[in-house]
Amino acid sequence: MISPDPPDGAEASGEPEVTPLTEPADGVPPLLATPDEFDRAARRLAQGSGPIALDTERASGFRYSGRAYLIQIRRAGSGSMLIDPVDHPEALGSLIAVLEGPQWVLHAADQDLPCLRELGFVCADLFDTELAGRLLGLARVNLAAMVAHFLGLGLAKGHGAADWSRRPLPAEWLNYAALDVEVLVELRDAVQAALVAAGKDDWAAQEFDHVRTKPEPPPRVDRWRRTSSLHTVKTPRALAIVRELWATREAYAADRDIAPGRVLPDSAIVAAALAAPDSVDALTALPVFGGHRQRRQAQRWFAAIRRAAALPTSELPPRSAGGVGLPPVSRWSNRNPVAAQRITRARKQMTALSESVGTPMENLLAPDLLRQLCWDGVEPVTETAIVERLAAGGARAWQRDLCAPLLTAAFRDEETSPPADPEPAGPEPSDPDAASAGDHSPDETT
Repeated sequence: MISPDPPDGAEASGEPEVTPLTEPADGVPPLLATPDEFDRAARRLAQGSGPIALDTERASGFRYSGRAYLIQIRRAGSGSMLIDPVDHPEALGSLIAVLEGPQWVLHAADQDLPCLRELGFVCADLFDTELAGRLLGLARVNLAAMVAHFLGLGLAKGHGAADWSRRPLPAEWLNYAALDVEVLVELRDAVQAALVAAGKDDWAAQEFDHVRTKPEPPPRVDRWRRTSSLHTVKTPRALAIVRELWATREAYAADRDIAPGRVLPDSAIVAAALAAPDSVDALTALPVFGGHRQRRQAQRWFAAIRRAAALPTSELPPRSAGGVGLPPVSRWSNRNPVAAQRITRARKQMTALSESVGTPMENLLAPDLLRQLCWDGVEPVTETAIVERLAAGGARAWQRDLCAPLLTAAFRDEETSPPADPEPAGPEPSDPDAASAGDHSPDETT
């Protein structure tokens, strides 16, 4: 694996030394919230040059919607801008027009693109620094960690999970928001150089284009089954109560734009399902439902429980969803022994490939696609057939080129060596720093 260069002064044996970056170099820009301010911002952006750094702030955990409550923008020659789209989303046209064309630089783009698209913004060219960090095999890919690693700067943190629908926005929050784009273009340049040195720049370009163009996923089936502690609910009638309470909460939360968990916690839904109260008084005697706020909604929740109680047996939900997706791999040996052997060999090959190229296995090939391919099998087992199946499942060309030969061998029960490290396009960095393979679980990305 070729590790990206650490910033000057970094310690090879530990975390890099960082210089605190506590406020934007030009100060916190004013919050722009009117149509005239949007138009002036668009003219400034048009006078700038190069990629455009973008970020958004939402109110996850506070609001039902995933809308953007703040948009941060920065471009060379234009400076930074903080856009409040809440009151005049219809007036963003000039900004939308000037942003269509230049490359956008985002960190964890799949979090920001949906709310930007909702406002009408169109991304024609994308660079995702977080995704690039994963391809490079960095152990930590949140924004602060990557800025420290590549630029030797320490970003101020602390407000990413705040309620950004709040108005007015506190000054320290705006400072935090502006810092998120302060050095994002510089980070992009450093990361791009590391991708080129590692021979992964084409991989990244394909991944960025995939993220930019992939459609929104279809709605989950039976989302109510994701209720926390649902496994403690054993009977179909009790499951029906969970389903009715969940649906009632969902409708109320969407109408009021409040996060569902703030309307009624999952624990209360499960408690009501297990108790099956037969009156409002019995319901309000349960934990949570006896609180002042829930007492005011008690009739709403009890009506949902009554609807579940009145359902005929034929309309009760089964204890398990059934027929949705593949069984857990741990059960394959009983249900599909050939597939179990196949995925064991395939995972062995993919693990070796991951270690060889220094990229997490889940970025080399989507785990769901690998499982489905191993479950179904391919007849006849040829590399061409496997390439076709990978392509049909959405694997990019670079993934097919790397994985198809190994999967073909695994399906044929052959042994083969994973390919060597990608051929570097430039001089190999001299220091194998902390970017070696590590914990690749998603970090806080901002």
